[in-house]
Amino acid sequence: MKLYSPNKIFKSFFAYIILLSLSLISLFPLFWMIITSLKSPAQITEAPLSFIPRPIVWRNYLDALTRFPFLNCLKNTVYLVIMNMLGVFFSCPLVAYSFARLEWRGRDFCFILLLSTMMIPFAVTMIPLYILFKNLGWLNTFKPLWIRAFFGSPYYIFLLRQFFMTLPSDLEDAARIDGCSSYGIYWRILLPLIKPALIVVGIFTFLNTWNDFLGPLIYINSIKNYTLTLGLQYFQSGGYGTQWHWLMAASFATISPIIVVFFIFQRYFLQGIVLTGLKS
Repeated sequence: MKLYSPNKIFKSFFAYIILLSLSLISLFPLFWMIITSLKSPAQITEAPLSFIPRPIVWRNYLDALTRFPFLNCLKNTVYLVIMNMLGVFFSCPLVAYSFARLEWRGRDFCFILLLSTMMIPFAVTMIPLYILFKNLGWLNTFKPLWIRAFFGSPYYIFLLRQFFMTLPSDLEDAARIDGCSSYGIYWRILLPLIKPALIVVGIFTFLNTWNDFLGPLIYINSIKNYTLTLGLQYFQSGGYGTQWHWLMAASFATISPIIVVFFIFQRYFLQGIVLTGLKS
């Protein structure tokens, strides 16, 4: 039986206390959102502040979700999530496979050029992209918010390329001996093996699209095309005043799918981060 010294036990206990304290601090805004969503307006402004709503006003959620077009915003957001995920899953693994497993002239230079684009802030390309989409007649449509996904994302391509690099070449060599083409190797052999990385890319795409505020704010100008993030902003300043109990209820309803997705796929998320590594 392995024995631990009192000093080591004390250090472990102290570390757990620190981590628990930091976790509680991080979760406090979420806790405050939930309790505020269950209060009446009088309870929110009362002094001293109370942490337990008395009584609990469950109707705030029904009132909040019926005072702005929540279902329509949800439909628009889900549509953008699906289109962006389809675009990313179509383009990024294919490009990453080319950078990782195929030999072609200028490959390394193109990969370095791709990585360099990650250092360009969105503010630099925002105006040129807006002018481009305006000339194409795509303003106030969803196309500017999902078309780009079909041309790949530098970060996702880099992530998947690193994962492809960890796969043994023996599988590829054996497939080539059996007469399998490069695309067949990609589709039938290598792509199923990068499932953890694809799930990570899917989670990141879902989070980024679901939480995107700046993109819809730039290209969308009609209420019927609002996403959830724009819907919340309109709900906050669209003539109701800032009704904090309704705003917090709508905000919690908006982030609930993100919480559910994380708890369902957290094992794949951590597995993908650990296995990807930085092998070049």
